[in-house]
Amino acid sequence: MTQDIWRLATPQYDEFQVQLDQYPNLQPISLIDIQTRLTKAIDRFLNIKGFSRVLVVNSPDNSIYRSLLKEKVESLVDGLPVVSTESLDMEAILGQVKAENGKIISKSEGLISRAHGGYLIVSANLLLANPRHWPILKSAVLGTPIAQFNCDPKSLIEEASYNQYDVKLIIVGDRNQLGDVDFLDADIHSGLCVYSELELDIKINEDSITQYLCFVKWLCHYYALPELSSDALERLMTAGARYTEDQHYAPLCVMWHRSLLEEASLEADGGLITARHLDEAIDARNFRESYLPERALDDILDGQVYIETQGEQVGQVNGLTVVDVAGHPVSYGEPARISCVIHFGDGDIADVERKVELGGNLHAKGMMIMQAFVSSELNLDVPLPYSASVVFEQSYCEVDGDSASLAELCSLVSALSEYPINQQIAVTGAVDQFGRVQAVGGLNEKIEGFYHVCQHQGFTGEQGVILPQSNLKHLALHKTVVESIKNGEFHIWPVSHVDEVVPLVMGKPFRGEDEESVISKIAERIENFEKHVQPFGFVDRIRNWFV
Repeated sequence: MTQDIWRLATPQYDEFQVQLDQYPNLQPISLIDIQTRLTKAIDRFLNIKGFSRVLVVNSPDNSIYRSLLKEKVESLVDGLPVVSTESLDMEAILGQVKAENGKIISKSEGLISRAHGGYLIVSANLLLANPRHWPILKSAVLGTPIAQFNCDPKSLIEEASYNQYDVKLIIVGDRNQLGDVDFLDADIHSGLCVYSELELDIKINEDSITQYLCFVKWLCHYYALPELSSDALERLMTAGARYTEDQHYAPLCVMWHRSLLEEASLEADGGLITARHLDEAIDARNFRESYLPERALDDILDGQVYIETQGEQVGQVNGLTVVDVAGHPVSYGEPARISCVIHFGDGDIADVERKVELGGNLHAKGMMIMQAFVSSELNLDVPLPYSASVVFEQSYCEVDGDSASLAELCSLVSALSEYPINQQIAVTGAVDQFGRVQAVGGLNEKIEGFYHVCQHQGFTGEQGVILPQSNLKHLALHKTVVESIKNGEFHIWPVSHVDEVVPLVMGKPFRGEDEESVISKIAERIENFEKHVQPFGFVDRIRNWFV
């Protein structure tokens, strides 16, 4: 591990300093204009003639994004009507009439009439809320004459009037909504529509960094926000990397940026926003959202939840979890004690969480993969003469995902070899059948959760987290954690294979000719056990155990 390991724990933007310094001279570029795929789709949709009269845009179901889309279309259609609505009332779209004695006495034009000759922008929820009326709107878009709704179905109309419209429809909704729309009408993706997406992140490199900065400048101008200093831009990008969970990406979410920058503007009292103001805004937000994480930490510190951050234990390891609570705005991390005990048996490794129906399918899959790897490494000609039980201690809700499979493997081989595990180290990562350590989610929350426990129980200078090497690009840790890593109080150990993990947590090699290796120790225990197993009666076997 190099002394600069702390640099891997947070995004580094030194290579973009020239572009950051040029920020004051950049011209604003709107969110829609930096969306290459979307702008090309809009251009194709506006110019296409004939059957494809619907544009479907995968975007957050939000009036903000529909308004931006409307502004973009209006700028391209030379005065043609562009109507956007948040209404889910189909009568408001198609219009309605009122009749007496079979005669129409009044009528109300719908939004489709206002959009005649142009474009109508609606939420995907309009279709989902009115599935029986969608065929009528679909017919109108395809140019078939349709009748307006009758306000009072009990009052019949002798001669209904039909109107024909020339209108193109733009449907905006998120992926789940569009999936339901596709289920509602398979024609949507059978040539009727042009499809595109509003991309809510951008990969940061030398070519795209300027685009992102131009987007930030547009955002500040559009919403009358103060300008940002160069260090504020770096801090904003760091916060964005945590939001996207990738150091190489920045978010393009208007709502996220606006919310954070408006709060930072309060800290700056309306003046230039600096990195300090962004830090204060983020810290204030974390404080507002910290009640549940602090209660969970108190349970550990009070001894209600048993977590050790010092010493050694056989068959016990600190795993890391991410907790999601309904109604709470953010996820938070906390350590979980994973333990394994063994006894003479037929080689069965019991996943307690699964057996009591507190383990999800992905957790069960991770357990089975981990077991397959251990069995393969032992290379036995007969079944393992031990049975094992692996459990998340003091866990009272469902456990899912395979991110604990590496920690579970450590607890299993520790119990089999009787080598203790260093409790100063927490482990997260998935493992495949070849022992390779694979990426998992929620790394920032997991690491910070264990960090806070170590901080309150007392740093030893040897505490830290083992994580997959492939997860390094997802790190954007809080500045206090980064500072502790930099000062040597806390550590991160990126690994790519089980062979690297076992020496860190047990101080012994996992495999090899060395008699001290974990695999050799397990083989020795199995050999000693088999010496006491004789094809005689129970009394003889008991006697042989004491030989």
